[in-house]
Amino acid sequence: MAAPYLASIPALRRAALLARWSPAALFSSGIVPGDKPILVRDFVRSALYDPDHGYFSKRSGPVGVLDSSIRFHQLEGRSAYMQYLDKLYKKHDIAWFTPVELFKPWYAYAIAASILRTANLSVPLKIYEIGGGSGTCAKCILDYMMLNAPPKVYNTMKYISVEISSSLAEKQLETVGEVRSHLSKFTVECRDATDRAGWGRKDPQPCWMLMLEVLDNLPHDLVYSPDQVSPWMEVWIEKVNGSSQASEVYKPLQDPLISRCVEITGMNEENVSVRDKLTFAAKGVLSKVLPKPRRAWLPTGCLKLLDTLHQALPSMSLIASDFSYLPDVSIPGDGAPLVSSKKDGKTLDHCNYLEAQGDADIFFPTDFWLLEQIDHDCSGFSKEKKNPGAFKPVKRRRTIILDSAAFMEEFGLPLKTRTKDGYNPLLDDFRNTKFYLSVPTHNKK
Repeated sequence: MAAPYLASIPALRRAALLARWSPAALFSSGIVPGDKPILVRDFVRSALYDPDHGYFSKRSGPVGVLDSSIRFHQLEGRSAYMQYLDKLYKKHDIAWFTPVELFKPWYAYAIAASILRTANLSVPLKIYEIGGGSGTCAKCILDYMMLNAPPKVYNTMKYISVEISSSLAEKQLETVGEVRSHLSKFTVECRDATDRAGWGRKDPQPCWMLMLEVLDNLPHDLVYSPDQVSPWMEVWIEKVNGSSQASEVYKPLQDPLISRCVEITGMNEENVSVRDKLTFAAKGVLSKVLPKPRRAWLPTGCLKLLDTLHQALPSMSLIASDFSYLPDVSIPGDGAPLVSSKKDGKTLDHCNYLEAQGDADIFFPTDFWLLEQIDHDCSGFSKEKKNPGAFKPVKRRRTIILDSAAFMEEFGLPLKTRTKDGYNPLLDDFRNTKFYLSVPTHNKK
């Protein structure tokens, strides 16, 4: 009797009833509070940042801190470096070391050099960092400014860390405090950077915003389509009746943030060519014979964060760095994350993102082309584009995307991370990471 009943239900509602994914015990773990359905981005946020159950809030342990800098020139080559790295991970028993930690101080020095080269030094230098980890980047940048910038720049500068984890905020103060003179320039604000209220009144003064390996841990949403031509639907997580299990349910697009992200990506582009229309028609025929479900992950957390930053700091210059590609991802969907946990020194990659219950990292690859589109959209350029008036709209941001090797060769000291045989892990092993630089067009030096 089930089939006739379902046939009487509208298609989207029927999909919402039928299309569910693997259940997981989330409501009993505290990751999903209450019994109401939540969007995937809210689940990701809770799994990573919930004060009581979140991966980053439980402890500062996931972020590794080296006792001293690696002396690359004393290592023979790649094999020796990998052996050394393996010993470090076993010794510290942590999930990962960030590039800024592995290559300290040289990684942060390159970022400081890029700021010093392009900043307007006629006003006091102000640097914000979101998700500063253990504070290594902040300390190294302050070190660089103390050693290389004009004394007035260092003496009047401000470095503000915005950190959602209280344990990491404490660690940052400890790290930066190793140099006493830095403390008068450094403050850490333990808050959510996406909350507009936390930034106070709009500040029109120029400043710098750093986000290193931050985009990969921002909440994402998930959209789903049952075949090649059906409209995208947003994914919610709800409790299975009578249990602590949770599963997916699909609903028509209605969330403003998801809808805006879909619009920016052009996933539902209406203005298509004749050729595209023919392709779409062919897909429609194929979808009836061989329906192929589609899933795509959307960086709605990034969209919300950049919206907030452009509203609060319209003259900010932005430097972001992250992974553009992640290998061996088993979770389905375009832009899907790696969900990884570590136990007894062994790393386990999960096949279901719902298995992340505060003990697993969730990190996403960054589509830097999409990041650029979101940046322009949040700066107001897209609104001008839709309502150009008498003049052609002009982009409010000047942007460039560089791979890590190009950035380090331009601003850093590559020789400092090279081994005896010429192997350079920073240049050779981080080809899947990129830098995004964005400055306001009206704030030229």
